[in-house]
Amino acid sequence: MFLRKSSYFSATKVFVIKFFDMKSLKTNKATESEMEILRVLWERGPSTVREVHELLLKNKASGYTTTLKLMQIMLEKGLLTRNTTNRTHVYACAVKQVFFQKQLVGKIIDGMFKGSPAQLIMHALGNHRASRDELIEIKKYLDNIVRQDDVKGKANPKK
Repeated sequence: MFLRKSSYFSATKVFVIKFFDMKSLKTNKATESEMEILRVLWERGPSTVREVHELLLKNKASGYTTTLKLMQIMLEKGLLTRNTTNRTHVYACAVKQVFFQKQLVGKIIDGMFKGSPAQLIMHALGNHRASRDELIEIKKYLDNIVRQDDVKGKANPKK
């Protein structure tokens, strides 16, 4: 695994996201810009470079060739797939969004919060105010986890 050396990449944060490419079982990395492309493709579905580029332009200025090159690199890394049956190539995400989120959150919990999901949640809620509806949804989710633990007979060490 290697990263191409360029001023673009040296100025970009790199998020380490482990995932398994079924062909080579390798660890890949996604840059911040690559994550933006993935978000577009997860929301929009399979798209051409031009379609992705036009959506990215709404948030920041970049050249078409930069978007093209990033998507080609992402294809090499196994982050994207490409359908070449038509004249215009159509790219799609090779990995589901949920899988990426789980991997990234796991890395953050292990690396930044010493394996404590509670610390991550408290930090997230302390730094970003959740809406009342979001808090109700979080409470329901936590209540469900507690019920599942009770059914499985797991003791609650903090009671």
